[in-house]
Amino acid sequence: MRVLGIETSCDETSAAVLEGTGDDVAMKSLVILSQDVHRIFGGVVPEIASRAHLTAIAPVVERALADAGVGDVDAVAATNAPGLVGALLVGVSYAKAFAFARGVPVLGVHHMEGHLFATALEHADAVPPFTALLVSGGHTLLLDVEAWGRYRLLGRTRDDAAGEAFDKVAKLLGLPYPGGPHVERLAAAHESGEYRFARPMLRRNQTPADPDYYDVSFSGLKTAALNAVKSATAESRLDADRGAIARAFQDSLIETLVEKTGRAARQFDRGRIVLGGGVAGNATLVEAMRARFGPRGVQIFAPSARLATDNAAMIARAGLFHLERGEFSALDLNAFAAQPIPGLVAA
Repeated sequence: MRVLGIETSCDETSAAVLEGTGDDVAMKSLVILSQDVHRIFGGVVPEIASRAHLTAIAPVVERALADAGVGDVDAVAATNAPGLVGALLVGVSYAKAFAFARGVPVLGVHHMEGHLFATALEHADAVPPFTALLVSGGHTLLLDVEAWGRYRLLGRTRDDAAGEAFDKVAKLLGLPYPGGPHVERLAAAHESGEYRFARPMLRRNQTPADPDYYDVSFSGLKTAALNAVKSATAESRLDADRGAIARAFQDSLIETLVEKTGRAARQFDRGRIVLGGGVAGNATLVEAMRARFGPRGVQIFAPSARLATDNAAMIARAGLFHLERGEFSALDLNAFAAQPIPGLVAA
């Protein structure tokens, strides 16, 4: 079975072709066109993103089909939630028109469910059951995945997502957008200890019955970084302390994510942890996970940078799963800025 995937939820226009059945899937092509224009503004401008998708969508899809060496597909899967509505509508509208013209089904795919499938495209063992940590610019979710299509939402951010926190702290430190890679590189060049920020929502006496046992919050950590920057600036030592502040921020955020993920893996006795989303490309986070859980025999799976970012291959893979279950969308498929991940079961 061959599926064309389309992803336009934010500032990447992406198309991909996947072929196969079940977990035996081959990625035939993947095209990702990033909109670098947003760096000028220090963040994504929704209207600019939507207009850029309009310009790019047709040539990106055509290139994905050409790279795959195919002209026909069995279905089209497109991200329809969550994301920037104007950007999503470009991909959804194109997918519906493409599917209608060729007489094939169209499927709306939840962006975060796509991230659950992404790592399995590169690691055959990154399949359920596992604990999933999805960390991106807009979302931070901790899930127990007992099977594809059956997800327990255990925790989420109560304010800033992990990627958003990276971007905001990077801006405070005078680093370019997107900030995550720049903060990581700066932090790697400095020893920990000069600054230390509290680990948000981590207490020794927490239990699974507590509402904050799995949840995270990064607004306070962002404020701590802001106060450190203000203090260093007032004392004319920001240039000297910039790396130490970046290190303290990243140490706090990563330790929090590792501990929360470990709680979930222990609670549900999972031997695999799968990371997804743009922040999963943070090598320091991945190594911290492996250092913490590797000695316990827990396998850690993380996507490559190409599949950690927003991409259409993961959307095609999630679409294939739903297609094989006989699920598809009507041609009145719409886009939504926010929507629960499908397949949620009681935690």
